[in-house]
Amino acid sequence: MPMMRWWQRARPVAGAPGVRRVSVGREEWMQVARDVAATGGVLHALWVSGTPAEGAQVYGVYLSDPGALLVELALSAGDARPYPGLQELFPAASRLQRAAFDLTGVRSSDPDRRAWLVHAEPYPFTRVEGEGVHEIAVGPVHAGTIEPGHFRFSVVGEKVLRLETHLGYVHRGLEQRFTELPILAGHRLAARVSGDSAVAFSWAYCQALEGLAGGTIPPRAAWLRAVCLELERLANHLGDLGALGNDAGFAFGLTQFSRLKEDVLRATAAAFGRRYLFDVVVPGGLAVDVSSDSARALADAIRSACAESAELRTVYDEHEGVRARFTGTGRLEPQLATQLGVLGLVGRASGQARDARVDLPCLPYTKLPVSRIVLREGDVAARVAVRFEEVQECARLLAQLLEKLPDGECSAVLEEPADGAFGIGLIEGWRGPVLVALQAGPAGTVRFCHPHDPSWQNWPALEYAILGNIVPDFPLINKSFNLSYSGVDL
Repeated sequence: MPMMRWWQRARPVAGAPGVRRVSVGREEWMQVARDVAATGGVLHALWVSGTPAEGAQVYGVYLSDPGALLVELALSAGDARPYPGLQELFPAASRLQRAAFDLTGVRSSDPDRRAWLVHAEPYPFTRVEGEGVHEIAVGPVHAGTIEPGHFRFSVVGEKVLRLETHLGYVHRGLEQRFTELPILAGHRLAARVSGDSAVAFSWAYCQALEGLAGGTIPPRAAWLRAVCLELERLANHLGDLGALGNDAGFAFGLTQFSRLKEDVLRATAAAFGRRYLFDVVVPGGLAVDVSSDSARALADAIRSACAESAELRTVYDEHEGVRARFTGTGRLEPQLATQLGVLGLVGRASGQARDARVDLPCLPYTKLPVSRIVLREGDVAARVAVRFEEVQECARLLAQLLEKLPDGECSAVLEEPADGAFGIGLIEGWRGPVLVALQAGPAGTVRFCHPHDPSWQNWPALEYAILGNIVPDFPLINKSFNLSYSGVDL
């Protein structure tokens, strides 16, 4: 197999299980990408550390059999040649490479050189020409309370011929900010990369840190982290199911799922002391423990929400208007999803059977197998169905996690890692797999940290899913993806 030669050369990376690292030259950089593409793998993340003047490292992470492969290409100081671009093999690489150039000045050889994070000049959108074609510009400031993003529609009547998105309006300088924090405090910033994925990002950061520090967390901490992660997944799915009903003109769905989400959030607050689980996952374990009484109350609330969700699914399925709006709308064919490297929930609704809890499991998922929820229809109805199924799977997992919580401490003391130590965290968040690459600096500092949200891969797929649909269906299709703006704005 083409990938085995790279896997055999690679060495293990601290942190997430199943991740290996290999250093390559320019020609090998492209050959690895070709081999990954040939075997059906996907590019998960790409980033650059350093500058052309001082020397730089280009990193790519691929998800493929038999695991995750981190590929590193070193560029010599003063070498201003572009590194080989990956856009032809992996379309998602284009925006990753453009953002990396804006941040570091290290350029790829790919032809699209439009600025991604710099908004001081007009952005040259691709124009569609023809009789009756006109453009509709939406954003970056929107009527609702949402994050900023610009959507440029090319339409004939109301039929969408092309959509191009432009993001980068909430750039916060996170990679630089990480280097200004003690390495044992970086988890707090990681939790705020994308607020709806606070547990996933903070766990990924801590997983990387604990790996490069050689630390081991108590079993109870691992199980409680999974409880937090599944609660985050459950709350987001319940909220989305209500919002999707509302976008289909079914306000009853919004009312009922908002109530169920509120019940879960209140039970979460009673158990962990906060509705949203920021700063609960900390280096070495968890910041708070859960009493047996709180665990039972939390399990009861989840069981109730799960049962009502199942009843509401029947209402959605039997409502003719909702069914008409969902079915066939915003279809993303499995073949196209494969070509685009779509990840997470959106990918699983289009036949992409990837889930890091199954493919690269850490404790406690090695002891508690997860059922993959995979459909092939790829439309709004499929993305809604995946959410409904994952609500039930969340409830099943949470019931077992809370019932079988190991006794003992929920945290352990973690030592500062050695200067130069490198680790990767990889956790399946509710939206898809989130990654944190972390390198320690001297005296407990951060030399470099790169967080990656799966929305990088999925935003381009949204541009295809809308094609042939009408403009008024865009809010529904967009919500069925529910991608992060801030997650791709580091």
